[in-house]
Amino acid sequence: MARAAAVTPPTPLSATGDRSGAALARLQLMVTRKLDGLLQGDYAGLLPGPGSEAGESREYRPGDDVRRMDWPVTARTTMPHVRRTVADRELETWLAVDMSASLDFGTGRWLKRDVAVAAVAALAHLTVRGGNRIGAVVGTGGPGTMLRLPARSGRKEAQGLLRAVAGAEIRPGRSDLGALVDMLNRPPRRRGVAVVISDFLAPPQQWARPLRKLRVRHDVLAVEVVDPRELELPDVGVLPVVDPESGELHEVQTADPGLRRRYAEAAAAQRGAIAAELRAAGAAHLRLRTDRDWLLDMVRFVAAQRHARTRGTTR
Repeated sequence: MARAAAVTPPTPLSATGDRSGAALARLQLMVTRKLDGLLQGDYAGLLPGPGSEAGESREYRPGDDVRRMDWPVTARTTMPHVRRTVADRELETWLAVDMSASLDFGTGRWLKRDVAVAAVAALAHLTVRGGNRIGAVVGTGGPGTMLRLPARSGRKEAQGLLRAVAGAEIRPGRSDLGALVDMLNRPPRRRGVAVVISDFLAPPQQWARPLRKLRVRHDVLAVEVVDPRELELPDVGVLPVVDPESGELHEVQTADPGLRRRYAEAAAAQRGAIAAELRAAGAAHLRLRTDRDWLLDMVRFVAAQRHARTRGTTR
């Protein structure tokens, strides 16, 4: 689907030079202040994963993982019970960051690439403050152009990872999202958290199976980055639209209500298919938009995950 050309996009956080370092420093300060201010209390992981340390039992609820059934308590009480588990600490969190050319687009406050970098900053902060390690694989457009950043603990290491992601040289074309996700499966790692950050505009048949495979061993979060012009077209007359991956330019008459309706319907179907594939893979789904307060949306998501933890559910 072609994207409407952005008019006066904001300065990318990923721009090179001294301004990049200053922008990243401001971003990290904003993330630290807001997340620490709104997510107070004991350390809790980004996802309410099952962990491995045994905890108390409780009655089974629809949707609970049957692999956590507590059979001795079930037999003793004649009521199905599951074993709660305490979330692991000192885990590894791995990010698969899709930096395809389609993310160099934005008609809201940010470019999609800026939001992806900002999500990395927030996730790194949430990870390292618990003493965990964080690593990343980055798709930089085109086949065979992927960057691997080893998992390390500590704030300085997390800052270095963020700078590497923000400064990655992007090449024309689209990264193979399936291959990028599959890099998190190799080599096999002990159970942890895997986060995939992308606009997910690659065909689902390319990335759905690797994502399901990843979910077998890890708790998976899919961060979908969206621009409002990818969901609907404004009525602004003739609008130039460009495919950022191929460079093809077209002019679209947006005054046609039938065209705007068909575009919105096609976009809704596309996003619905993406959401369905993510659900089928068992991934938690967080959508961040370029025209919204992405940090507030992330805070709400983490708070909802914490609430799910206190209720004893895994979703």
